Amino acid sequence: MLNEVKHLAVLGKIRLKLRETLRFAQGDKIFNTLIGKIGLRQTLWYDLSANVGCQYGMEARRDSSMKAVVMAGGEGSRLRPLTINRPKPMVPLVNKPVLFHILELLKRHGITQVVVTLQYMADMVQDFFGDGSALGMEINYSIEEIPLGTAGSVKNAQKYLDDTFIVISGDAVTDFDLSAIVQYHKAKGAIATLTLYRVPNPLEYGVVILNGEGRIQAFQEKPSWGQVISDTVNTGIYVLEPQALDLFEAGKPFDFSKDLFPMLLEKGEPLYGYVSGGYWCDIGNIQEYIRACSDVLEGRVHLEPIGREIGAGVWGGENVEIAPDAQLYGPIYLGDGVKIKGGVVIRGPSVIRDYSIVDNRAQVDRSIVWRNSYVGEGVELRGAIICRQCSIKSKAVIFEGAVVGDMSMVGERAIIHPNVKIWPEKVVEAGATVKSSIIWGSQGRRVLFGRYGVTGQVNVDLTPEFATKLGAAFGATLPKGAIVTINRDPHRSPRMLKRGLISGLPSAGIHVRDLRSVPIPVARYITRKIGAAGGLHVRLSPHDNRVVDIKFMDSRGLNLSKDAERNIERVFFREDFRRVYLDEIGLIEYQPDVIETYTADFLSRLNIPAIQNAHFFIVVDYANAPTSLVLPHILRHLGVRVELNAALDESKMSIPSQEFQQSLQQLAAICTALGTNLGVRLDVGGEKIFLVDDRGKILPSGIATIAMAALTWRAYGGGIIAVPVTVSRTIEAVAAQYNGRVMRTKVDMHDVMEAATQEGAVMAADGADNFIFPQFQPAVDGMMALAKLLEFLATQNVRLSEVAASLPPQYMAVRTVPCPWEAKGTVMRLLHERYKEQREAQIEGVKVHLGDDWVLVLPDPDQPLFRVYAESDSATAAEELADKYAHIVESLQE
Repeated sequence: MLNEVKHLAVLGKIRLKLRETLRFAQGDKIFNTLIGKIGLRQTLWYDLSANVGCQYGMEARRDSSMKAVVMAGGEGSRLRPLTINRPKPMVPLVNKPVLFHILELLKRHGITQVVVTLQYMADMVQDFFGDGSALGMEINYSIEEIPLGTAGSVKNAQKYLDDTFIVISGDAVTDFDLSAIVQYHKAKGAIATLTLYRVPNPLEYGVVILNGEGRIQAFQEKPSWGQVISDTVNTGIYVLEPQALDLFEAGKPFDFSKDLFPMLLEKGEPLYGYVSGGYWCDIGNIQEYIRACSDVLEGRVHLEPIGREIGAGVWGGENVEIAPDAQLYGPIYLGDGVKIKGGVVIRGPSVIRDYSIVDNRAQVDRSIVWRNSYVGEGVELRGAIICRQCSIKSKAVIFEGAVVGDMSMVGERAIIHPNVKIWPEKVVEAGATVKSSIIWGSQGRRVLFGRYGVTGQVNVDLTPEFATKLGAAFGATLPKGAIVTINRDPHRSPRMLKRGLISGLPSAGIHVRDLRSVPIPVARYITRKIGAAGGLHVRLSPHDNRVVDIKFMDSRGLNLSKDAERNIERVFFREDFRRVYLDEIGLIEYQPDVIETYTADFLSRLNIPAIQNAHFFIVVDYANAPTSLVLPHILRHLGVRVELNAALDESKMSIPSQEFQQSLQQLAAICTALGTNLGVRLDVGGEKIFLVDDRGKILPSGIATIAMAALTWRAYGGGIIAVPVTVSRTIEAVAAQYNGRVMRTKVDMHDVMEAATQEGAVMAADGADNFIFPQFQPAVDGMMALAKLLEFLATQNVRLSEVAASLPPQYMAVRTVPCPWEAKGTVMRLLHERYKEQREAQIEGVKVHLGDDWVLVLPDPDQPLFRVYAESDSATAAEELADKYAHIVESLQE
């Protein structure tokens, strides 16, 4: 063993020299190559060097009887909000808590018997480290009921200390040669040795003055520049003899630097200072924390290796995924399971901790992201800290020194100004500009529902536990014993969240009828048919595969009213859940004959002989979705010859816009080649239909809406058709031809559905490929829309291309204008005042009538923006009108 010690000591010195000459990790890399060439396995080096205490080049000086007291009771008030949910020693420093690094330092010097003094959030430290056996150490804990000061805290642990011991802070980072400090203490015969460090600015520290022999002569506590006579400061690392603790009483506050050391100095006891080289940083505030992380990454402090080097200056844990076109400029640390998506740029020193995701085209510059956080598309982090389980939505910008606390959410395009602190569990709304810290009050999300129900990123905003609470909240708004249907699309994300919802509903005394995975119109129909009190559908957003929508239905299968949504939100945020007694817990059952019941009633509402006699030949694209389980049987019954794409594929539940447009072009090409009567693509939910006419031409949404309206009025000899305020004025002209009437509604689909329930309504549409035929059900149903279209074409003996050609031309333009949430009200007021003489009767937004032209300015309910709709007598005029009013909306924000 002695020879091993000698050889390892030499190797250790070589390693230390390499680290001093080169960057820390680069020195390690060269050293590992060296020991490989001499035939010493790297693992054996670590094992042996740990045993002899010379892993970092120290001579073998292990003293197995040496004990340490680690002071880890700090609250870290100056580090808030980092320390709101954890004690200061548990703040992560790159890859591990600060305290973990300190314990590893002790172990490297052969000190494995440790007493950790605790006060603030003591359980968190104890739960994390346990008895120390996982680290190869023996850890005991001494917990203060009341603050006892630094010396009082150690006095509280005196029963463990029967020989020379070292005291070290658990919330600073250092690589001091502890063995050398202990040897110096013993050589001097000191009762106490203070470890000192030279700093450029000693004003915030306790300054210590030594004589030529290293004996302490005086103390200066946080002197002014005029008083400074030394740059050696107290680091809070001491070597003490046990008798030093006998000089003061237990259970009373007592401090080392203010009380004990001045007392020893006054008594003339041998009190020494050791001026150490190496690295030391007291992580006292946010700036020092950022500096310490940077120093670890840049190799200025010698700690255990932070991970394997996976690229130049990039260290990582296990299962790290980096897109080929991502750009990483070190030094960077990527924790276990981190995902770096396409087009991302990360500039070091930066830290991305375990299981966090940096999404497409985000930019991370000199920033720290803690574990389980999400950094969205196009986000910019510039010198910021993002704490645990945060969600930073797309295109948000967070500036230098800003901190986002645990479990907070920053909305799309929000801007967080420099040095702003966001306390945990806060929500910064989309488009908001935050110039001052958000500390008190909930400041949280108080709106669950958006345009598509409850929407959020899976496992970021919408988690299984969130879904369970949401199900319980919905159930609490319904009578005990009521039935709720639940449905999903085939993707795994909705499946997971559906099960969470199912768990919450029975706890409120609600019976669940599981419809498995059927098209949304089928779920709406069954909800109404069986007398359920409501329904849920969980889907992957067709617009973004990272997002899930949870759609809620009332007893009629329609979207919930705003009042019903607010009731659910009130229960959810107050956590006022109804918990029923065990014999009232709801049942969970599969609903039988779902598709059969829907299909039978569906067919009874059609002129089947007329459709069969027309011998239609069509192409249907089911979008690889559950409509392929329902519609083929219906079309066969109607005698429709079909070319189709009916394969079910969960990976196709959400596709990029470009891929969707390509699929429409392919559909049009197939229809042209085959000479079909019609081409149809359904959306994945079975609600929307996108049409290709008999000439292979894709019908725009506006044309499809008016064409369907014309066919409906012809079939029924008039009647009411409901459309929102955004639909072209040409629908009124067509209504006049067929004795029809137009009912204008708000844009929200709930309002369109409610209008479809009115007496005399024969159809409703939203102008965006959603159609309702209330004779069957007053809800959007793409399958019924297709069947009615076939019926109308058959009974009226007309082609779809002929109907489209007979319509008046329509020229519309749409613009999107960003606007902060706080400015929306002002813009709306100014628009009302400016155009009060030209406004039409207000239904929604501000609609300005300009002769035959019109402009509608509509605030978006979910995002910080306005939409400007314009219609004129030519495409150019409509574009110019939309541009003009978009500029007006922009100017009103100034």
